[in-house]
Amino acid sequence: MKKLLVFVILTSFLLSCGSKNRGELIGVKQKKWYGEKPFGMTLIEGGAYIMGKADEDVAQLQNAPARTVTVPDFYMDETEITNSEYRQFVYWVKDSIALAMLARKADELELGEDNKDGIGEFSFQDADTSKLSEFQKYMRENYYDVNEDLYAGRALNWDADLTWNTEDYVDQNYAEIMDSLYLPPEYWYDGQIKLDVEKLVYKYTWFDAEGAAAESKRTRKQFIDRKPFIKQKQIQIYPDTTVWIKDFTYSYNEPMHNDYFSHPAYQDYPVVGVSWQQAVAFCNWRTKYKNSYQRNKGKPNVSRFRLPNEAEWEYAARGGIPSGTYPWGAPYLLNDRACFLANFKPLRGDYASDQAVYTVEAKSYLPNDYNLYNMAGNVAEWTNSSYETGAYDYVASLNPNMSFDYEKRKVVRGGSWKDVAYFLRVSSRDYEYADTARSYIGFRTVQDYLGSQKVKIK
Repeated sequence: MKKLLVFVILTSFLLSCGSKNRGELIGVKQKKWYGEKPFGMTLIEGGAYIMGKADEDVAQLQNAPARTVTVPDFYMDETEITNSEYRQFVYWVKDSIALAMLARKADELELGEDNKDGIGEFSFQDADTSKLSEFQKYMRENYYDVNEDLYAGRALNWDADLTWNTEDYVDQNYAEIMDSLYLPPEYWYDGQIKLDVEKLVYKYTWFDAEGAAAESKRTRKQFIDRKPFIKQKQIQIYPDTTVWIKDFTYSYNEPMHNDYFSHPAYQDYPVVGVSWQQAVAFCNWRTKYKNSYQRNKGKPNVSRFRLPNEAEWEYAARGGIPSGTYPWGAPYLLNDRACFLANFKPLRGDYASDQAVYTVEAKSYLPNDYNLYNMAGNVAEWTNSSYETGAYDYVASLNPNMSFDYEKRKVVRGGSWKDVAYFLRVSSRDYEYADTARSYIGFRTVQDYLGSQKVKIK
Protein backbone atom coordinates (compact mmCIF):
# COMPACT_ATOMS: atom_id res chain seq x y z
CA MET A 1 0.00 0.00 0.00
CA LYS A 2 2.85 2.37 0.88
CA LYS A 3 4.60 1.63 -2.46
CA LEU A 4 1.36 2.32 -4.32
CA LEU A 5 0.96 5.65 -2.53
CA VAL A 6 4.53 6.72 -3.37
CA PHE A 7 3.97 5.74 -7.01
CA VAL A 8 0.79 7.81 -7.21
CA ILE A 9 2.55 10.83 -5.70
CA LEU A 10 5.52 10.57 -8.07
CA THR A 11 3.24 10.12 -11.07
CA SER A 12 1.20 13.16 -10.10
CA PHE A 13 4.36 15.22 -9.67
CA LEU A 14 5.76 14.22 -13.05
CA LEU A 15 2.48 14.89 -14.80
CA SER A 16 2.21 18.28 -13.17
CA CYS A 17 5.64 19.33 -14.47
CA GLY A 18 5.12 21.37 -17.56
CA SER A 19 1.36 21.47 -17.15
CA LYS A 20 1.37 25.25 -17.13
CA ASN A 21 3.09 25.71 -20.44
CA ARG A 22 1.80 22.54 -22.14
CA GLY A 23 5.27 21.95 -23.53
CA GLU A 24 5.30 25.29 -25.36
CA LEU A 25 8.01 27.95 -25.39
CA ILE A 26 6.47 30.69 -23.26
CA GLY A 27 9.59 32.32 -21.79
CA VAL A 28 10.35 33.31 -18.22
CA LYS A 29 7.79 35.87 -17.20
CA GLN A 30 8.89 38.86 -15.15
CA LYS A 31 7.02 41.73 -13.63
CA LYS A 32 5.98 44.20 -16.29
CA TRP A 33 8.29 47.20 -16.44
CA TYR A 34 6.67 50.61 -16.43
CA GLY A 35 9.10 53.39 -17.20
CA GLU A 36 9.01 56.21 -14.69
CA LYS A 37 10.31 59.67 -15.49
CA PRO A 38 13.00 60.51 -12.95
CA PHE A 39 12.31 63.49 -10.73
CA GLY A 40 13.56 66.75 -12.19
CA MET A 41 14.38 65.19 -15.57
CA THR A 42 12.86 65.35 -19.02
CA LEU A 43 12.75 62.66 -21.71
CA ILE A 44 14.86 63.40 -24.77
CA GLU A 45 13.56 61.33 -27.67
CA GLY A 46 16.58 60.17 -29.65
CA GLY A 47 17.22 60.56 -33.33
CA ALA A 48 19.80 61.49 -35.96
CA TYR A 49 21.36 64.94 -36.34
CA ILE A 50 24.42 66.67 -37.77
CA MET A 51 26.89 67.00 -34.90
CA GLY A 52 29.70 69.52 -35.03
CA LYS A 53 30.55 72.64 -36.94
CA ALA A 54 30.11 73.50 -40.59
CA ASP A 55 31.14 76.95 -41.75
CA GLU A 56 30.75 78.78 -38.43
CA ASP A 57 34.07 77.63 -36.99
CA VAL A 58 35.29 81.21 -36.72
CA ALA A 59 38.06 80.27 -34.30
CA GLN A 60 39.42 77.77 -36.83
CA LEU A 61 39.90 75.13 -34.15
CA GLN A 62 38.89 72.36 -36.56
CA ASN A 63 38.11 70.06 -33.64
CA ALA A 64 34.47 69.39 -34.50
CA PRO A 65 33.90 68.66 -38.20
CA ALA A 66 30.26 68.10 -39.10
CA ARG A 67 28.99 64.52 -39.33
CA THR A 68 25.68 62.70 -39.01
CA VAL A 69 25.23 60.68 -35.83
CA THR A 70 22.38 58.99 -33.97
CA VAL A 71 21.62 58.96 -30.24
CA PRO A 72 18.97 56.82 -28.47
CA ASP A 73 16.34 58.03 -26.00
CA PHE A 74 17.57 59.29 -22.63
CA TYR A 75 16.52 61.39 -19.69
CA MET A 76 18.36 64.59 -18.79
CA ASP A 77 18.22 66.96 -15.83
CA GLU A 78 16.18 70.04 -16.66
CA THR A 79 18.74 72.19 -14.85
CA GLU A 80 22.33 72.03 -13.77
CA ILE A 81 22.84 70.26 -10.44
CA THR A 82 22.29 72.93 -7.80
CA ASN A 83 24.08 73.70 -4.56
CA SER A 84 21.09 72.33 -2.66
CA GLU A 85 21.15 69.03 -4.59
CA TYR A 86 24.90 68.60 -4.20
CA ARG A 87 24.62 69.38 -0.49
CA GLN A 88 22.29 66.40 -0.16
CA PHE A 89 25.21 64.28 -1.39
CA VAL A 90 27.62 65.99 1.01
CA TYR A 91 25.27 65.54 3.96
CA TRP A 92 24.73 61.86 3.12
CA VAL A 93 28.48 61.24 3.06
CA LYS A 94 28.89 63.17 6.32
CA ASP A 95 26.13 61.17 8.01
CA SER A 96 27.42 57.82 6.71
CA ILE A 97 30.92 58.54 8.05
CA ALA A 98 29.51 59.53 11.44
CA LEU A 99 27.24 56.45 11.59
CA ALA A 100 30.14 54.15 10.65
CA MET A 101 32.39 55.60 13.36
CA LEU A 102 29.63 55.40 15.98
CA ALA A 103 28.83 51.81 15.00
CA ARG A 104 32.48 50.79 15.30
CA LYS A 105 32.73 52.43 18.71
CA ALA A 106 29.58 50.64 19.88
CA ASP A 107 31.01 47.36 18.62
CA GLU A 108 34.27 47.93 20.51
CA LEU A 109 32.29 48.63 23.69
CA GLU A 110 30.06 45.58 22.98
CA LEU A 111 26.96 47.71 23.06
CA GLY A 112 23.75 46.84 21.23
CA GLU A 113 20.54 48.58 20.21
CA ASP A 114 19.08 47.79 23.61
CA ASN A 115 21.41 50.44 25.06
CA LYS A 116 19.10 53.31 24.24
CA ASP A 117 20.78 55.79 26.57
CA GLY A 118 24.07 55.86 24.69
CA ILE A 119 25.59 55.10 21.32
CA GLY A 120 24.26 51.56 21.38
CA GLU A 121 21.36 52.67 19.17
CA PHE A 122 23.91 53.40 16.44
CA SER A 123 25.18 49.78 16.38
CA PHE A 124 25.48 47.87 13.13
CA GLN A 125 22.22 46.34 11.98
CA ASP A 126 23.67 42.86 12.49
CA ALA A 127 24.75 43.56 16.07
CA ASP A 128 21.76 41.52 17.28
CA THR A 129 22.46 38.16 15.60
CA SER A 130 19.07 36.77 16.66
CA LYS A 131 17.40 39.01 14.07
CA LEU A 132 19.59 37.86 11.17
CA SER A 133 18.39 35.58 8.39
CA GLU A 134 20.29 32.35 7.76
CA PHE A 135 21.90 33.89 4.70
CA GLN A 136 23.05 36.93 6.71
CA LYS A 137 24.52 34.63 9.35
CA TYR A 138 26.34 32.63 6.67
CA MET A 139 27.77 35.77 5.05
CA ARG A 140 28.94 37.16 8.36
CA GLU A 141 30.64 33.93 9.44
CA ASN A 142 32.28 33.16 6.10
CA TYR A 143 33.11 36.59 4.67
CA TYR A 144 32.73 39.54 7.02
CA ASP A 145 34.42 38.05 10.07
CA VAL A 146 37.46 36.85 8.09
CA ASN A 147 37.93 40.07 6.10
CA GLU A 148 40.98 42.25 6.77
CA ASP A 149 38.52 45.02 7.57
CA LEU A 150 36.42 43.55 10.36
CA TYR A 151 33.62 45.99 9.55
CA ALA A 152 33.51 45.49 5.78
CA GLY A 153 30.05 44.75 4.45
CA ARG A 154 28.23 45.46 7.71
CA ALA A 155 25.09 47.55 7.32
CA LEU A 156 24.71 50.85 9.12
CA ASN A 157 21.64 51.70 11.15
CA TRP A 158 20.15 54.57 9.16
CA ASP A 159 17.06 54.55 11.38
CA ALA A 160 19.07 56.02 14.25
CA ASP A 161 18.68 59.78 14.62
CA LEU A 162 21.97 61.62 14.29
CA THR A 163 22.33 65.01 15.93
CA TRP A 164 24.98 67.56 14.99
CA ASN A 165 23.91 70.01 17.67
CA THR A 166 26.57 69.87 20.38
CA GLU A 167 23.93 70.51 23.06
CA ASP A 168 22.15 67.26 22.17
CA TYR A 169 25.06 64.78 22.23
CA VAL A 170 23.88 61.58 23.96
CA ASP A 171 27.06 60.77 25.92
CA GLN A 172 30.83 61.24 26.09
CA ASN A 173 31.48 58.48 23.53
CA TYR A 174 29.19 60.25 21.07
CA ALA A 175 30.96 63.55 21.74
CA GLU A 176 34.36 61.92 21.16
CA ILE A 177 33.33 60.53 17.77
CA MET A 178 31.68 63.72 16.57
CA ASP A 179 34.60 65.85 17.75
CA SER A 180 36.96 63.84 15.55
CA LEU A 181 35.06 65.10 12.47
CA TYR A 182 35.79 68.74 13.28
CA LEU A 183 38.96 70.77 13.04
CA PRO A 184 40.93 71.36 16.26
CA PRO A 185 40.12 74.61 18.14
CA GLU A 186 43.27 76.33 16.85
CA TYR A 187 41.67 76.23 13.35
CA TRP A 188 38.41 77.89 14.43
CA TYR A 189 37.59 81.52 13.75
CA ASP A 190 34.61 83.80 14.36
CA GLY A 191 33.76 81.55 17.30
CA GLN A 192 32.45 78.80 15.00
CA ILE A 193 33.30 75.10 15.10
CA LYS A 194 34.52 74.12 11.64
CA LEU A 195 33.90 70.74 10.03
CA ASP A 196 37.02 69.06 8.63
CA VAL A 197 35.81 68.73 5.04
CA GLU A 198 38.91 66.71 4.07
CA LYS A 199 37.34 63.81 5.96
CA LEU A 200 34.28 63.82 3.69
CA VAL A 201 35.50 60.98 1.50
CA TYR A 202 33.16 58.95 -0.72
CA LYS A 203 34.21 55.38 -1.52
CA TYR A 204 32.67 53.38 -4.33
CA THR A 205 33.29 50.56 -6.77
CA TRP A 206 32.29 50.06 -10.39
CA PHE A 207 32.79 47.58 -13.19
CA ASP A 208 34.91 48.71 -16.12
CA ALA A 209 32.80 47.14 -18.90
CA GLU A 210 34.76 48.79 -21.72
CA GLY A 211 38.05 47.52 -20.34
CA ALA A 212 36.64 44.02 -19.93
CA ALA A 213 35.27 44.06 -23.48
CA ALA A 214 38.65 45.17 -24.83
CA GLU A 215 40.39 42.35 -22.95
CA SER A 216 37.84 39.81 -24.21
CA LYS A 217 38.41 41.04 -27.78
CA ARG A 218 42.20 40.86 -27.37
CA THR A 219 42.23 37.33 -25.95
CA ARG A 220 39.30 36.08 -28.06
CA LYS A 221 37.69 34.68 -24.91
CA GLN A 222 34.07 35.18 -24.02
CA PHE A 223 34.62 34.63 -20.31
CA ILE A 224 37.51 36.37 -18.61
CA ASP A 225 38.44 37.05 -15.00
CA ARG A 226 36.30 40.03 -13.99
CA LYS A 227 38.20 40.87 -10.80
CA PRO A 228 40.85 43.08 -12.50
CA PHE A 229 38.03 45.20 -13.94
CA ILE A 230 36.26 45.86 -10.65
CA LYS A 231 37.60 49.32 -9.86
CA GLN A 232 37.63 51.10 -6.52
CA LYS A 233 37.72 54.82 -5.95
CA GLN A 234 37.70 57.13 -2.99
CA ILE A 235 37.56 60.87 -3.36
CA GLN A 236 37.02 63.97 -1.29
CA ILE A 237 33.68 65.35 -2.38
CA TYR A 238 33.39 68.80 -0.80
CA PRO A 239 33.45 71.53 -3.49
CA ASP A 240 36.56 73.67 -3.76
CA THR A 241 35.21 77.06 -2.67
CA THR A 242 38.57 78.74 -3.23
CA VAL A 243 38.04 78.59 -7.02
CA TRP A 244 36.29 81.94 -6.81
CA ILE A 245 39.61 83.47 -5.78
CA LYS A 246 42.07 81.23 -7.66
CA ASP A 247 40.37 81.62 -11.05
CA PHE A 248 40.61 85.42 -11.07
CA THR A 249 43.88 87.19 -10.30
CA TYR A 250 43.64 90.67 -8.80
CA SER A 251 39.89 90.41 -8.35
CA TYR A 252 37.75 90.66 -5.20
CA ASN A 253 35.54 87.58 -5.10
CA GLU A 254 35.82 86.68 -1.43
CA PRO A 255 32.04 86.94 -0.77
CA MET A 256 31.45 84.18 -3.32
CA HIS A 257 34.15 82.07 -1.65
CA ASN A 258 32.54 82.56 1.76
CA ASP A 259 28.86 82.11 0.92
CA TYR A 260 28.20 80.58 -2.50
CA PHE A 261 27.96 76.93 -1.44
CA SER A 262 26.84 77.38 2.15
CA HIS A 263 24.35 80.27 2.22
CA PRO A 264 20.65 79.57 1.46
CA ALA A 265 20.59 82.59 -0.86
CA TYR A 266 22.49 80.46 -3.39
CA GLN A 267 20.78 77.11 -2.80
CA ASP A 268 19.11 77.08 -6.24
CA TYR A 269 22.23 78.21 -8.08
CA PRO A 270 24.36 75.67 -9.98
CA VAL A 271 27.10 74.02 -7.95
CA VAL A 272 30.65 74.91 -9.03
CA GLY A 273 34.09 74.04 -7.72
CA VAL A 274 33.36 70.40 -8.53
CA SER A 275 35.87 68.40 -10.57
CA TRP A 276 34.94 65.83 -13.19
CA GLN A 277 35.91 63.10 -10.73
CA GLN A 278 33.59 64.53 -8.08
CA ALA A 279 30.76 64.77 -10.62
CA VAL A 280 31.22 61.08 -11.47
CA ALA A 281 31.14 60.22 -7.75
CA PHE A 282 27.88 62.17 -7.41
CA CYS A 283 26.36 60.14 -10.26
CA ASN A 284 27.39 56.89 -8.53
CA TRP A 285 25.85 58.03 -5.24
CA ARG A 286 22.63 59.20 -6.90
CA THR A 287 22.23 55.77 -8.49
CA LYS A 288 22.84 53.92 -5.22
CA TYR A 289 20.56 56.27 -3.31
CA LYS A 290 17.65 55.74 -5.73
CA ASN A 291 18.13 51.98 -6.06
CA SER A 292 18.23 51.57 -2.29
CA TYR A 293 14.71 53.01 -2.23
CA GLN A 294 13.68 50.81 -5.17
CA ARG A 295 14.80 47.63 -3.39
CA ASN A 296 13.03 48.59 -0.18
CA LYS A 297 9.82 48.95 -2.19
CA GLY A 298 10.34 45.67 -4.05
CA LYS A 299 10.83 47.48 -7.37
CA PRO A 300 13.45 46.80 -10.08
CA ASN A 301 16.59 48.90 -10.11
CA VAL A 302 16.68 51.97 -12.31
CA SER A 303 19.37 52.57 -14.89
CA ARG A 304 22.43 54.34 -13.55
CA PHE A 305 22.77 58.10 -13.51
CA ARG A 306 25.83 59.36 -15.37
CA LEU A 307 27.33 62.34 -17.13
CA PRO A 308 26.14 62.78 -20.74
CA ASN A 309 28.54 62.07 -23.57
CA GLU A 310 29.09 65.07 -25.79
CA ALA A 311 26.89 63.73 -28.61
CA GLU A 312 23.97 63.45 -26.19
CA TRP A 313 24.72 66.85 -24.74
CA GLU A 314 24.78 68.59 -28.13
CA TYR A 315 21.64 66.79 -29.30
CA ALA A 316 19.79 67.89 -26.17
CA ALA A 317 21.15 71.44 -26.39
CA ARG A 318 19.82 71.84 -29.94
CA GLY A 319 16.29 71.27 -28.61
CA GLY A 320 15.07 69.61 -31.79
CA ILE A 321 16.31 72.47 -34.00
CA PRO A 322 18.83 70.76 -36.31
CA SER A 323 20.52 73.86 -37.72
CA GLY A 324 20.29 76.06 -34.64
CA THR A 325 23.34 78.05 -33.58
CA TYR A 326 22.19 78.38 -29.99
CA PRO A 327 19.70 76.36 -27.91
CA TRP A 328 16.95 78.80 -28.83
CA GLY A 329 17.63 78.20 -32.54
CA ALA A 330 18.26 81.70 -33.81
CA PRO A 331 21.77 83.02 -34.47
CA TYR A 332 20.97 86.05 -32.31
CA LEU A 333 21.77 86.63 -28.64
CA LEU A 334 18.97 89.13 -28.00
CA ASN A 335 15.20 88.73 -28.06
CA ASP A 336 12.80 91.21 -29.64
CA ARG A 337 12.94 93.36 -26.49
CA ALA A 338 16.73 93.61 -26.67
CA CYS A 339 17.22 91.32 -23.64
CA PHE A 340 20.01 88.77 -23.64
CA LEU A 341 18.87 85.13 -23.81
CA ALA A 342 21.61 83.63 -21.67
CA ASN A 343 24.07 84.41 -18.90
CA PHE A 344 27.51 85.12 -20.41
CA LYS A 345 29.97 87.99 -20.97
CA PRO A 346 28.39 90.06 -23.76
CA LEU A 347 31.01 92.79 -23.97
CA ARG A 348 34.62 93.27 -22.96
CA GLY A 349 34.69 93.89 -19.23
CA ASP A 350 30.88 93.98 -19.09
CA TYR A 351 29.43 91.03 -17.14
CA ALA A 352 26.19 92.73 -16.13
CA SER A 353 24.45 93.46 -19.46
CA ASP A 354 22.70 90.08 -19.30
CA GLN A 355 21.24 90.96 -15.85
CA ALA A 356 23.80 88.87 -13.96
CA VAL A 357 27.37 89.36 -12.76
CA TYR A 358 28.14 85.79 -11.69
CA THR A 359 25.87 82.75 -11.98
CA VAL A 360 22.07 82.88 -11.79
CA GLU A 361 19.47 80.45 -10.47
CA ALA A 362 19.35 77.17 -12.39
CA LYS A 363 15.86 77.95 -13.68
CA SER A 364 16.64 81.31 -15.25
CA TYR A 365 16.03 82.51 -18.78
CA LEU A 366 13.75 80.52 -21.09
CA PRO A 367 14.33 76.78 -21.57
CA ASN A 368 14.85 75.28 -25.01
CA ASP A 369 12.18 73.17 -26.71
CA TYR A 370 13.21 70.11 -24.64
CA ASN A 371 12.50 72.16 -21.48
CA LEU A 372 16.20 72.26 -20.59
CA TYR A 373 17.43 75.40 -18.86
CA ASN A 374 20.77 77.12 -19.42
CA MET A 375 22.18 74.79 -22.05
CA ALA A 376 24.07 77.91 -23.05
CA GLY A 377 25.81 80.04 -20.45
CA ASN A 378 25.49 80.19 -16.67
CA VAL A 379 27.99 77.37 -16.06
CA ALA A 380 29.82 75.21 -18.55
CA GLU A 381 29.11 71.51 -18.06
CA TRP A 382 31.19 68.38 -17.70
CA THR A 383 30.56 65.52 -20.11
CA ASN A 384 31.66 61.90 -19.94
CA SER A 385 33.73 62.23 -23.11
CA SER A 386 37.49 62.49 -23.22
CA TYR A 387 38.86 65.36 -25.28
CA GLU A 388 40.69 64.53 -28.47
CA THR A 389 41.01 67.03 -31.32
CA GLY A 390 40.37 64.45 -34.05
CA ALA A 391 37.80 62.35 -32.20
CA TYR A 392 34.99 63.17 -34.65
CA ASP A 393 36.94 61.51 -37.46
CA TYR A 394 36.88 58.03 -35.95
CA VAL A 395 34.16 57.70 -33.30
CA ALA A 396 31.12 55.60 -34.20
CA SER A 397 28.08 57.21 -35.79
CA LEU A 398 25.78 55.39 -33.33
CA ASN A 399 25.83 57.11 -29.93
CA PRO A 400 29.45 58.22 -30.44
CA ASN A 401 31.70 58.58 -27.44
CA MET A 402 35.37 58.38 -26.62
CA SER A 403 36.19 57.88 -22.96
CA PHE A 404 39.58 56.71 -21.68
CA ASP A 405 40.95 56.74 -18.13
CA TYR A 406 44.40 57.70 -19.37
CA GLU A 407 43.05 60.82 -21.11
CA LYS A 408 42.74 63.35 -18.30
CA ARG A 409 41.21 66.06 -20.50
CA LYS A 410 37.40 65.91 -20.43
CA VAL A 411 35.05 67.69 -22.81
CA VAL A 412 33.27 70.73 -21.42
CA ARG A 413 30.20 72.14 -23.19
CA GLY A 414 27.86 75.10 -23.13
CA GLY A 415 30.00 78.05 -22.12
CA SER A 416 29.60 79.95 -18.86
CA TRP A 417 28.87 83.28 -17.21
CA LYS A 418 32.45 84.46 -17.83
CA ASP A 419 32.71 83.25 -21.48
CA VAL A 420 32.13 85.08 -24.74
CA ALA A 421 29.32 84.09 -27.11
CA TYR A 422 31.43 81.70 -29.21
CA PHE A 423 31.50 79.12 -26.41
CA LEU A 424 27.70 79.29 -26.04
CA ARG A 425 27.18 77.74 -29.47
CA VAL A 426 25.75 74.23 -29.28
CA SER A 427 28.60 72.86 -31.40
CA SER A 428 31.52 74.50 -29.55
CA ARG A 429 33.90 72.22 -27.66
CA ASP A 430 36.29 72.97 -24.87
CA TYR A 431 38.06 70.89 -22.24
CA GLU A 432 39.35 70.88 -18.68
CA TYR A 433 41.40 68.36 -16.70
CA ALA A 434 39.41 65.77 -14.75
CA ASP A 435 40.97 66.64 -11.39
CA THR A 436 40.46 70.40 -11.81
CA ALA A 437 37.59 72.43 -10.37
CA ARG A 438 36.50 75.83 -11.65
CA SER A 439 34.13 78.59 -10.59
CA TYR A 440 32.46 78.41 -13.98
CA ILE A 441 32.05 74.63 -14.53
CA GLY A 442 29.16 72.58 -13.19
CA PHE A 443 27.29 69.55 -14.50
CA ARG A 444 23.96 67.85 -15.05
CA THR A 445 23.20 64.13 -15.22
CA VAL A 446 21.43 61.81 -17.64
CA GLN A 447 19.81 58.40 -17.36
CA ASP A 448 19.33 55.84 -20.12
CA TYR A 449 15.76 55.21 -21.24
CA LEU A 450 15.14 51.48 -20.81
CA GLY A 451 13.40 49.84 -23.74
CA SER A 452 12.12 51.92 -26.61
CA GLN A 453 9.03 53.78 -27.62
CA LYS A 454 6.32 51.62 -29.17
CA VAL A 455 6.60 51.55 -32.94
CA LYS A 456 3.51 52.88 -34.67
CA ILE A 457 2.82 52.33 -38.37
CA LYS A 458 1.11 55.45 -39.70
